[in-house]
Amino acid sequence: MKKTVSITILLLLPVLLLGQTVDRLFIDTRAVFHEETVDGVYSSQFKGEHLNFNMLGKISETVDYRIRQRLNKKVFDENNIFNATDFVYINWKCSDRWHLKVGKDAVLIGGYEYDAVPIDVYYYSRFCENLYQGFTFGVSAGYTFMENQEIAFQVCNSPLSLGFENVYAYNLAWMGQFSSHWKTIWTCNLVEDKDHRMINYIALGNHFVWDSLLIDVDLMNRAGLTQKRFLASDWSVISKIIWSVGKWNICAKGGFEQNDIDNVDADGRPYDAVIVPGTGYVYAGAGLEYFPLGRDNVRFHAVYYRDNDLHRNNFDLGVTWRVDIIRR
Repeated sequence: MKKTVSITILLLLPVLLLGQTVDRLFIDTRAVFHEETVDGVYSSQFKGEHLNFNMLGKISETVDYRIRQRLNKKVFDENNIFNATDFVYINWKCSDRWHLKVGKDAVLIGGYEYDAVPIDVYYYSRFCENLYQGFTFGVSAGYTFMENQEIAFQVCNSPLSLGFENVYAYNLAWMGQFSSHWKTIWTCNLVEDKDHRMINYIALGNHFVWDSLLIDVDLMNRAGLTQKRFLASDWSVISKIIWSVGKWNICAKGGFEQNDIDNVDADGRPYDAVIVPGTGYVYAGAGLEYFPLGRDNVRFHAVYYRDNDLHRNNFDLGVTWRVDIIRR
């Protein structure tokens, strides 16, 4: 607890010293009453799931920064002393088209489930759940080559590493928009594992919006560079639907992930350390969200979901709230 308080004080120091550079400072949190049934055995509990410190601002007209610290997550890990930090980076806008980002940021992997703010996700795919770290230290450069079209390249610590282990990821991303209804996050990734083998991800995230209806469709192919069958033997498809009606959202989400059992190297090691060979994973759920004060401060939710792994029935009743300390 003392370490968490110390980290919070350290994060607040810039606010006191550089108050004019802070555009937004807020805390958000989520708490739930969780019920589940496994093989006919019922259990329940109240629990807190998120408590985040967020700070965004500008150091100059061309340099901005972002910090997000998870206050309820283990802060110091022997392999990764920034384990509880999602974002701590500066972003330099070199010109009207170029920007350079340095620090800890999300690994550029395509898909809208992966890209979503964690506090807004009630249950994840196996890939997102099992990825060792989705936020790592590195450097990236982005180029806006036309309106609503950006290409970015990132070199960072591997998301398959436990922290700082001399293994890297090389990520090429295209954040695009093909119409007012269709946005994309598409990436091609070369990711190094702890044995210094490379695995390729091709991730195609698609975001569709028509008035009050939102549909996300994420497709992902994974393959080791010496894998016999490169396409459609280790893959995922994930979809989410949200229909907004007044202060309510009606939501549904599901996915399927598969990795053929023979996707191992000559030594029997899996090419994919996240979705292991022999996986055939299905998950789905639905729920309601209610925003009594608009769509930024308080959200109530009721969500049911189930998978074919543990055959567990999950039901959550919860609340998420955000408190702005500074907002310019």
